[in-house]
Amino acid sequence: MPTSAARAWAPEPDAMDLRIVHTTTYAYQGSVDLAQHLVHLTPVDTANQTVLSHALRIDPEPATRNDVRDAYGNVCSFFSLQAPHETLTVEADCLVRTRVPRPVPSGATSPAWQALGWEAVREQFRYRAHAPFNAASEFLFASPHVPRDDRFAAFARPAFAPGRPMLEATSALMQRIHTGLTYETASTEISTPALTALAQGKGVCQDFAHIMIGCLRSLGLPAYYVSGYLLTQPPPGQPRLIGADASHAWVAVYVPEPAPSVPGQGAWFHFDPTNNRAGENSPGEDYVQLATGRDFSDVSPMRGVIQGGAQHTLTVAVTVAPPEELQVLQAAD
Repeated sequence: MPTSAARAWAPEPDAMDLRIVHTTTYAYQGSVDLAQHLVHLTPVDTANQTVLSHALRIDPEPATRNDVRDAYGNVCSFFSLQAPHETLTVEADCLVRTRVPRPVPSGATSPAWQALGWEAVREQFRYRAHAPFNAASEFLFASPHVPRDDRFAAFARPAFAPGRPMLEATSALMQRIHTGLTYETASTEISTPALTALAQGKGVCQDFAHIMIGCLRSLGLPAYYVSGYLLTQPPPGQPRLIGADASHAWVAVYVPEPAPSVPGQGAWFHFDPTNNRAGENSPGEDYVQLATGRDFSDVSPMRGVIQGGAQHTLTVAVTVAPPEELQVLQAAD
């Protein structure tokens, strides 16, 4: 896969073009002699977005680089540095066209979808001999950051009353997390267990996503983690600042199609507990999906191993903006 790619495009109705510049810089105390890194910084085409262009710039230039798709369909880039270096900068620059979420086949607004009870969904995934395979089953189980635990189930039960429709109950759980937990920057770290964040009642988007996934899986319902970006608006009267945004995370939950003609048919519905927003295939046209997995460990933007450089300073700057606005900001910077 090339370092950069672009495709011809023309304006579309009900679409939004967003440019994302995600810059990661490591400054090491002492020289790093050898390094190997894996990054998830390339968006993929989905039902609600099309990648118009993408470039991944690495400084210093790596000795080797390979771009592949992982088990979840994400584009990931592996590169190695085999010469001494004291800084490392990785910049992903992409242009993505997003669209207003559209109904899944059969229409999720149909009475059949809306009436499908959550217990019926759970029963479809309960083990039984010779059951037809459903790929969504993979997202029922515990993962490195998300255990299945009765404390998650207890938190979710007020939303999942007996007989309640699946989509309605999941929306209620999203609202419960949104209103019951406090979003507080730096209140947790990447390694903070989701149960700890739930117990303290605060966290960031990663924690909210992990908690919601834990609640769903602990009830026997498949859900996965989505990483990406969200277009935010600066405070009234304030200009947009380059590098002031951040990565975002939300959740996708599987709902089987009512009375499917083929076993295993269904759709993934996206829920953002941080912002209390939901939609089919995406929470909205102002979201850009980057990668999906069982939890954050599968989609970490950048991780690796190094030899040397005992300590380091990490700086991450993310800008999400319409392309013409970002061009003006960069020219003035």
